[in-house]
Amino acid sequence: MSQLQIAVIEDDALVRSATGSLLRSLGHRVALYPTVEDFLAAGAPAADCVLSDQRMAGRTGLDLLELFAAQGETVPFILMTAFRTPGLDARARQLGALSVLEKPFDESALIGLLGGLAAG
Repeated sequence: MSQLQIAVIEDDALVRSATGSLLRSLGHRVALYPTVEDFLAAGAPAADCVLSDQRMAGRTGLDLLELFAAQGETVPFILMTAFRTPGLDARARQLGALSVLEKPFDESALIGLLGGLAAG
């Protein structure tokens, strides 16, 4: 599997750290951000994939996905949420999300999504 540069945006420090550790153990390069604002303040750094929580203080993961869509950004985007609904799934797909993962997510689901990106 090829090494990917992955931006993780997650307000829960424990989930952010654990996700970063998992991704690094798979050989990926990871940048961690506690909020969408922090990610944007860093210049929305180039990434091969963005993995973002949905519900956070300030802007949500869906807000960032909408911003990407408006700018024509095509980076693979995975939305994570503990509050998954059919409406959220539909809106995320409409905006071009690769997937919506329900938290707590099965690590194998994330690994499978990233494996497809790294292979392609």
